Amino acid sequence: MRKRFYQLMIVVAFILALFNGFSNELKADSNQKVFIIPLEETVEKGLSQYIKRTISEAKSQEADHIILEIDTLGGAVDGAMEIADTLRSSEIPITAYINRRAISAGAYIALNADQIYMAPGSQMGSAAIITGDGNAADDKSQSLWLSELKESAERNGRDPKYALAMADKDVDIPEYGAGKGDLLTLETKQAFEVGYSEGTAENRKDLLKQLNLTGASIIEAEESFAEKVARFITHPVVVPILLSIGSIGLVVELYSPGFGVAGFMGLTSLFLFFYGHLVAGLAGMESIILFVLGIILVIAEFFVPGGIMGALGFASMITSLYLASGDFVHMTISLLTALVASIIVSILLVKVFGKRMNIFKKLILRDSTNTESGYVSNKSRAELLGLEGVAFTTLRPSGTAIIADERLDVVTEGSFISQGQRVKVVKVEGSRIVVRELN
Repeated sequence: MRKRFYQLMIVVAFILALFNGFSNELKADSNQKVFIIPLEETVEKGLSQYIKRTISEAKSQEADHIILEIDTLGGAVDGAMEIADTLRSSEIPITAYINRRAISAGAYIALNADQIYMAPGSQMGSAAIITGDGNAADDKSQSLWLSELKESAERNGRDPKYALAMADKDVDIPEYGAGKGDLLTLETKQAFEVGYSEGTAENRKDLLKQLNLTGASIIEAEESFAEKVARFITHPVVVPILLSIGSIGLVVELYSPGFGVAGFMGLTSLFLFFYGHLVAGLAGMESIILFVLGIILVIAEFFVPGGIMGALGFASMITSLYLASGDFVHMTISLLTALVASIIVSILLVKVFGKRMNIFKKLILRDSTNTESGYVSNKSRAELLGLEGVAFTTLRPSGTAIIADERLDVVTEGSFISQGQRVKVVKVEGSRIVVRELN
């Protein structure tokens, strides 16, 4: 009996120990924090600043793990590289969860996470670098990009040939549909087979289970309104539109009296451009100060002759736009687009609507002393045509003649006429009276 009692006590103690260990495990698990950051839509510098801020926030909240939920078709290379640098410098483990697509710059970003999981039906790859006009980048840019992809793959022990095949058509991997001339895009199963994915997760819950974070506290990062605006404004398509609206608005304002809707739209567009780039961390106050200084110099040019102040003001504004953008090629394309739009609008205003620049009305004298306004420079003597008179002086060929009892300055047709000879008016051109000698 006593033996059974001891056996029972041992079993109970064992069960209690197991339960206590399990409860401690749950407790420890529940104390963990997982910070989830969505990486969606176009990759640009505004997104880069958002990722940097949220990872810093995860660190301040003492998160144990970061999950980067990726669904993007790619975007700007410089923005992707900044995001990659941020991921590499993170002290918190980062898992990239591709829940739909990680294409182009998205694939490069995923490769810089500590591990990758993919949702069923997801894709990653097709990471060739192209310029803003859709053409292949130059050899220097291509070489840098391929080196970045290779380093990102090797950083986490992945075979770099697959990363290179995503961006280089000369890398031949026919077994995964990427023969010479094709870019590699890995599907979920293929990515797992080549070691570019640690596994497949049906959803976030399944992912947390595979990461042993089932009971962890979830903190979801959210974009602030300012960051959403900044991301929209710094989009490669929106920038030339904003600059075009700004330039068109100011051009229309030059042809309109006072300050109206067009000028307000123009200034608002330029304000949004600088605001978005300032929030995104692309522009500093120096670019805004330079732009305002440029406007002041251009206005001063209307009052100070010479052209130097106007040229300096224009150069100052252009420089400020390049400083705010940070992308020379894209800003050049945007400015050319805005310039063409402004020229077209100016031509339409002048040719179709007959407008003139209103700002010059106060600076340029447009009145003229014409006949229609009642001004007469010389009195016409057309009534003298055909009348006869006498040469008062010798005409050589100009001189004075008495015609209709009036002494007048006259000129001959080229011959000399002696004093006292009879003459006749044969032509009158304004104040010029032409006479001929009568035989």
